[in-house]
Amino acid sequence: MKRWAALTVLLYALVLMALTVPVLLIAFGGWAKNGIGLQDALKTYSYWEYWLWLAVLVAGQVLLLLLPINISERRLPARRPLKTPVIVVSFFLANLLFAGLLSILCAVFKEEGVGFFGCFTPFTANPVSPSEWDWKTLVGGIITVLAFWLIWAVIFRSFAKSDDPDSLLKRTTRWLLRGSILELLIAVPSHIIVRRREDCCAPAGTFWGIATGISIMLLCFGPGVFFLFVERFKRLQPKAAETDKKIE
Repeated sequence: MKRWAALTVLLYALVLMALTVPVLLIAFGGWAKNGIGLQDALKTYSYWEYWLWLAVLVAGQVLLLLLPINISERRLPARRPLKTPVIVVSFFLANLLFAGLLSILCAVFKEEGVGFFGCFTPFTANPVSPSEWDWKTLVGGIITVLAFWLIWAVIFRSFAKSDDPDSLLKRTTRWLLRGSILELLIAVPSHIIVRRREDCCAPAGTFWGIATGISIMLLCFGPGVFFLFVERFKRLQPKAAETDKKIE
């Protein structure tokens, strides 16, 4: 089962890497001014921030597959407290909420929307200008995600506390899939708006929303792909057993 899970994770990582350049070209290509070319898109693979983002998503897929592995091996008693799926799903829901809010702010407030979260940075001597995009904005964004993470953990836990493992797995994929679709319905129009306006920094914020939505949407299919592998494995097992008997 673990080998099938590893294959599922590998496929997820390869799909994300394969979609990186096409999505970048669609989002920042020649359909608006100041577009990027293929060489610029390929440079993304040289950035450590890209590989950090990919590592976080792959780690999330690994943690989400722990529950399907246990279900397939029938190692979980009914209604056992399952903290890991709650923590992981809440984290990705928090990122969807943050990315959707960021896309709206960029579409409404243009460049100022990117630096809006810098206002939440504590211990600053001077007020933070919303147009600033520096470490204060990064820290404010992280604080916002952590706050959303805590809120979603409480909400998701209240809904899933009585779920058995199978029901919890269905709930996690359902919530993430619906959340990613809703977030993309916000991020894509927002990105079109800021690109048509030829904003400077705002398209980066809306593109983050698109990248987050697509990545988490694909993440939802991981458990389903894993169970397809498991089902195939179970079908092959009787044939292998029959072949061994004939040889004996």
